[in-house]
Amino acid sequence: MSAKGQGTRTRVGKYELGKTIGEGSFAKVKVAKNVETGDVVAIKILDREQVLRHKMVEQLKREISTMKLIKHPNVIKIFEVMASKTKIYIVIEFVDGGELFDKIAKHGRLREDEARRYFQQLINAVDYCHSRGVFHRDLKPENLLLDSHGVLKVSDFGLSALSQQLQGDGLLHTACGTPNYVAPEVLKDKGYDGTASDVWSCGVILYVLMAGYLPFDETSLMALYLKICSADFTFPSWFSSGAKKLIKRILDPEPLTRITVAEIIEDEWFKKGYRPPQFEQEEHVNVDDVDAVFNDSKEHLVTEKKKKPASMNAFELISKTQGFSLENLFGKQAGFVKRETRIASHSPANEIMSRIEEAAKPLGFNVDKRNYKMKLKGDKGGRKGQLSVATEVFEVAPSLHMVELRKIGGDTLEFHNFYKSFSSGLKDVVWKSDQTIEGLRS
Repeated sequence: MSAKGQGTRTRVGKYELGKTIGEGSFAKVKVAKNVETGDVVAIKILDREQVLRHKMVEQLKREISTMKLIKHPNVIKIFEVMASKTKIYIVIEFVDGGELFDKIAKHGRLREDEARRYFQQLINAVDYCHSRGVFHRDLKPENLLLDSHGVLKVSDFGLSALSQQLQGDGLLHTACGTPNYVAPEVLKDKGYDGTASDVWSCGVILYVLMAGYLPFDETSLMALYLKICSADFTFPSWFSSGAKKLIKRILDPEPLTRITVAEIIEDEWFKKGYRPPQFEQEEHVNVDDVDAVFNDSKEHLVTEKKKKPASMNAFELISKTQGFSLENLFGKQAGFVKRETRIASHSPANEIMSRIEEAAKPLGFNVDKRNYKMKLKGDKGGRKGQLSVATEVFEVAPSLHMVELRKIGGDTLEFHNFYKSFSSGLKDVVWKSDQTIEGLRS
């Protein structure tokens, strides 16, 4: 049996779906191309039955309609919504600059003025959405993206609450996901104000940008919860007094006395170099597609059409795929990996799969194999709940395989640390860059 080589292309309406770039327990996000315009977008795919079963239709309609009206430079845009018989497709802006936290994984903590600039953009986004009654409820590293110009974009604004409720366990879903960024009142599960909990998460993010590590980080979840609920943390020596004062007011365990967004914007440390966002509010935004998605009419349903791609050799694959250059595929990683990376190997696919399993198990990962796909799930009692990694082996030529690794759960910085240990166990099956050059010459 050979590894995956020729997959299928899926067309939904005018969009051709590409690879999965994000994955959760209730939704996937895929990159896609508008075949009419050539524009690249991202599409969030939800299970229609789950939305109906959990009576989330009205909330989802309200959230999506509101988000379509929000056109802010620091918030991911929603373009349109479609539905098939089984799925709901939310077409959103595709941002190609990676996660903000990739910068920390690569270079370490940010300079204070750089951290402040990103924090100002984050607060701009939060303030704008709060003013329109939209709360994020789950701000964390995966939701902070950068465009090609380095502008911060917050993703999943207004949609994160949906994931919590679809899980059927309310606020606890957030706590089990990435608890390090979650406000004390959310962990206590007694109901909470979305504005105050978003502010807390922004404070944790600012701390991480400036420190390079988390303010609350324990191997035991119970110990972590206790530290968060009592705001038990210390500042590194390099934090300025102004930054310390602001973060202390943000990481106040009592939501009623915690600093508000309006007060943050008036803070002296925050105001240094501050530029209010410049943008024009678009008029006549059509939300008819949102209603059409949820009515019983079959008229507006789209269908998924699958077709085989044309045959493509290894060099064509490398040269044509977006973000998939010789340097990215075969070059040295320089100790750095983002939330997704690829390695190449001359070894047989079965051997690669065995070596991945051998490298993952000593690191405390459970392995779930399915053909040439594999999910690595970290110990639930680990440092940040559960880090999950999806791997897949592709055959791009008879003697060449590519291994793709994607983080699908847990923290980006945690994935970076995992990869450094994991990749050392695969050294003898990885195609080195000097071999690559010789291979292309022959």
